[in-house]
Amino acid sequence: MKVTNTEFITGALSAKQYPKGSCPEFAFVGRSNVGKSSLIRSLLNRKKLVRISSTPGKTKEINFFRINEKLMFADLPGYGFARVTPTLQKQWKKMIEEYLIHREPLVAIVFIVDIRRKPTELDLTLKEWLEDLGRNYILVITKSDKISGTERSKQTKIIKAAFTGNNVLGTVAYSSRNHLGRKELWGQIKKVAYENGDPTSVEAFT
Repeated sequence: MKVTNTEFITGALSAKQYPKGSCPEFAFVGRSNVGKSSLIRSLLNRKKLVRISSTPGKTKEINFFRINEKLMFADLPGYGFARVTPTLQKQWKKMIEEYLIHREPLVAIVFIVDIRRKPTELDLTLKEWLEDLGRNYILVITKSDKISGTERSKQTKIIKAAFTGNNVLGTVAYSSRNHLGRKELWGQIKKVAYENGDPTSVEAFT
């Protein structure tokens, strides 16, 4: 996809702060430090749009980005970071639940997991919860450049086996460093956006 315009809209802590509009929206979710912000930066080919940090738990609100005036990306706080206080963990949990349950423009989740790790209990719990909500997701296996091709195939098979079901729209192996999988992920996003948006604006996704 040719990205001609990207804009940070707002950071939100509650529903009253969400941006208005009805364009197809994609939420990026995953464990802390799994590479959500780096993935968004790679997808958009924008180095400075999304702040990147080596410190897990850096994203503390839902950050919204408008793409080509036709798409919205939502970068959600990562889950599972042990150093976050219990009070803050509860606040994040409430914020994420409110968003995933009630956000009407949300058409799909971009569910990000690390290819070097087996799916955790938290990953699988979120998977089951998304299924209960009827939320579809694209599974993105990130950091694919960190291991060999043989190990990549082995780990991909293990991860895909844990994420089966009707809610999985597709699976993409991705590397934010060398953009492996960028074309494939945009293909998935464009397909979902077209199916859930205004068909007359399909040229915005080419």
